[in-house]
Amino acid sequence: MRLRNPGQTVTFTFDGKPVQGVPGEPVAAALLASGIRLMGRSFKYHRPRGVLTAGSEEPNALVTVGRGAAQDPNQRATMVEVAAGLEVFSQNAWPSLRHDALAVNDLLSPFLGAGFYYKTFMWPASFWEKLYEPVIRRAAGLGRLSGQAIAESYEKAFAFCDLLVIGAGPAGLMAALTAGRAGVDVILADEDSAMGGRLLREIEDVDGQPGSAWVADMLAQLRAMPNVRLMPRTSVTGAYDQGTYGALERITVAGAPVECFWRIVAKRSMLCAGALERPIAFPDNDRPGIMLAGAVRAYVNRWGVAPGRAVTVFGNNDDAHRTARDLAAAGIKIAGLIDARADVQVTADYPVYRGGSVTATTGRRGLTSITVTHQGGTRVIQTDCLAISGGWNPAVHLTCHMNGRPAWREDIAAFVPTPDAIPGMAVAGACNGTFDTAGCLRDGAEVAAAIARDLGFTPEVTLPNAESRAYAIAPLWEVAGKGRKWVDFQNDVTIKDIALSAQENMRSVEHMKRYTTQGMAPDQGKSSNVLALAVLADLTGRAIPETGTTTFRPPFVPVSIAAMGAGGQGKGFAPSRLMTSHHASVAARAPMIEAGLWYRPSYFPLEAEVSWRQSCDREVGYVRNAVGICDVSSLGKIDVQGPDAAALLDFVYTNRMSTLQVGRVRYGLMLREDGFVMDDGTAARLAPDHFVITTTTAAAGQVMRHLEFVTQALRPDLDARIVSVTDHWAQFSVAGPRAQMLLNTVLDDQISNDDWPFMACGAVGIGGVAGRMFRISFSGETAFEIAVPARYGESLFRQLAAQARTLGGGPYGIEALNVLRIEKGFLTHAELHGRSTAYDLGLAGMFSNAKDCIGQAAAQRPGLLDPARERLVGLRAVEEGRRLTAGAHLFPKEAKAVTANDQGYVTSACYSPTLDCYLGLAFLKNGPDRHGEVIRMVDHLRGVDTLAEVCDPVFFDPEGGRARG
Repeated sequence: MRLRNPGQTVTFTFDGKPVQGVPGEPVAAALLASGIRLMGRSFKYHRPRGVLTAGSEEPNALVTVGRGAAQDPNQRATMVEVAAGLEVFSQNAWPSLRHDALAVNDLLSPFLGAGFYYKTFMWPASFWEKLYEPVIRRAAGLGRLSGQAIAESYEKAFAFCDLLVIGAGPAGLMAALTAGRAGVDVILADEDSAMGGRLLREIEDVDGQPGSAWVADMLAQLRAMPNVRLMPRTSVTGAYDQGTYGALERITVAGAPVECFWRIVAKRSMLCAGALERPIAFPDNDRPGIMLAGAVRAYVNRWGVAPGRAVTVFGNNDDAHRTARDLAAAGIKIAGLIDARADVQVTADYPVYRGGSVTATTGRRGLTSITVTHQGGTRVIQTDCLAISGGWNPAVHLTCHMNGRPAWREDIAAFVPTPDAIPGMAVAGACNGTFDTAGCLRDGAEVAAAIARDLGFTPEVTLPNAESRAYAIAPLWEVAGKGRKWVDFQNDVTIKDIALSAQENMRSVEHMKRYTTQGMAPDQGKSSNVLALAVLADLTGRAIPETGTTTFRPPFVPVSIAAMGAGGQGKGFAPSRLMTSHHASVAARAPMIEAGLWYRPSYFPLEAEVSWRQSCDREVGYVRNAVGICDVSSLGKIDVQGPDAAALLDFVYTNRMSTLQVGRVRYGLMLREDGFVMDDGTAARLAPDHFVITTTTAAAGQVMRHLEFVTQALRPDLDARIVSVTDHWAQFSVAGPRAQMLLNTVLDDQISNDDWPFMACGAVGIGGVAGRMFRISFSGETAFEIAVPARYGESLFRQLAAQARTLGGGPYGIEALNVLRIEKGFLTHAELHGRSTAYDLGLAGMFSNAKDCIGQAAAQRPGLLDPARERLVGLRAVEEGRRLTAGAHLFPKEAKAVTANDQGYVTSACYSPTLDCYLGLAFLKNGPDRHGEVIRMVDHLRGVDTLAEVCDPVFFDPEGGRARG
């Protein structure tokens, strides 16, 4: 029933039936306004369930939104916003919500208690695969996926700020305003569609005006600040290392992505997430129509919806009285106020039952009556809505995501966060146990001011006038009486299940959780966890703090895989990664091939060219004779900073990086712990405590994982931080005799060979954009790699390619890149394939004797230093016109091509237009000692059998004079 004229309404459907709703209000409010109380079925017993809450903590009213490919199950009806044409379906019921065949499970509940599955499906063993597993799998789960590929798009994004404020209630708004006025760069995120928190749900004044009006004024001020970003519909889902937070944004704009998953990096954060109301366990406390008292106020005050015609309120704290007063003021009949405290003093125009409790309820698909036991006896009350309040639990979850444990406060009978549980995070307002509005406003302003001062700003604190009301509670967890008392509504966990867990010695709160499945539903026990552990404490004779809490882990609310993997839709576990030059390369008709997860241009064909070899040979000529442009953005780029950055790199590379001068680059070799080569790359020192290291495209992820393991497990004593910046920088190689000439047409300042010698690095400007440049070469020619922020990548590539064409060159792809590097004997993961050592590659001289490094001792094992090992050599075709092929095996010249005579294999091969012959790199037994020997190369797969001369792997310019200019 609606309490006021809603104005504009739209039609949506629930289980195919039309329902009127107000655009933007939650589906749960529209259903209640239409008299629909039955919204779902529970997981195990399929009991009828209605809405319990008014937020993301909702355990009961889970629905499926959309149909077909757009079908999205397990959405909370309290969070889905009404829109015209919206299709909503109940779930976990068949053939219909009202007549669910699996409700028979409720009759079998004596046999389906906690842990029954551990004891029931053991015998006979042959029944498991044939009967038990198929039946269980069919019955298990909540909601159903369509099995079709989704058509909607999802997005991911990054954000950075000085202060992240999580929650936009009174504390969060004051925190954002105080910090914003001081000049702090602020992000204010709230999971609700409208900011304001409790002030949108309560009847109270702030600074002489209704709370909602004060909120509107605050939001107007915040929107006018260029340093403040407001992010409604954004749930901060997890807290991670180094001030990083995950956040899920729901988007309701037509044609836009459905959701965006944010990675927010903040210097400081404030948790102002409020508190969650908890129920009381009494017999049959799960019927549709039984709701939390705060939620009832929200539906009445914010959305103008009456959850019932005759409402009864039952609580153990003063907040229950607020609910009764608000409902009476809205003209809703109060059938009674039941306060568990015997000494409470209250004057009201409705019946008040002191020292009372609810001992029974009736009504299958909706509440019809309750039985109340109180100081004056027992009474049956006819009511269709029961608002219950067992107290408030501060939303401590995010403060526990890095193994923090909350502390128990007796005065509020709830857990509060422990200080500094998350580095850089402060807590304010209700989530810190301050439940009055004035206290929340004060907390938000004062904590934000302290953070602003710590960041170097000068804040001013101005507090508005607001209600200051003490919070009084007498803990009540369970009401005596016969019948099942529900704790976890979604997973059908009862007091009896928790008692059975304790009886079977599952006394740890973590063991109880897993034995009963308490807190393991989509709501993660937000409303039930504290109640459950309090019951467990009573059963085991322990105090609540001694019993403790379960471990809260990310995400705080469910996050769709599509949002976390945005950009990889339809690609399974291998999403496509496109470089900034991708569209320009495609426009130039370059065939795109996969390199790792990246798509890179193979070659750039001209109109007259009919084969890839023609294009490849031409592009090699660009680099050897003029200038070539290649996008190398796919190379891994890892930023290493901190006082011990150099010591960290010394530990992970075979050679010393601590002696590298600022503004210089050094080639490095990285080993696994078993002594085999993991990767090679470069380290550039940009400042005394700042390096940028590069990895091969193939090993970028592996090296990043390796460094994270080293910093966390092997050398946590080192003060150094690492972050992947591969996607942040677009990087291009400018290679060839005219490379310097080309760069002087685009750089803000002219360069010369003297001020940019080989292996130099530093900052440069390109059209006013700050970039970086490294004089390194993967071609053997004078070459520079120039990097700019990724948003400028495509523009710079087009400009470089156009300038190169005027100088007789142009862009080149990875086919030419491969030829150029084979001519110089440079390595890729064709050679660094996980079975080669530095000794095999001819790089044993890269070990520094002045330090230790990962894998150094293992690499010195005698078996890995045996000269007879397969070691790197070059191959040059002996017979004119006969090609060498990668993957072919090597045999003595006169020997048969059989396994017993196998002496090695070819890793890379190409035709070299520079040297006019076929070249190859190979591993050959005792290889470096066999230079000049002619051997037989056989490729059984391609039918190639030819002779090759063993030679040094560096075929072209072995002295390296061309690279040095």
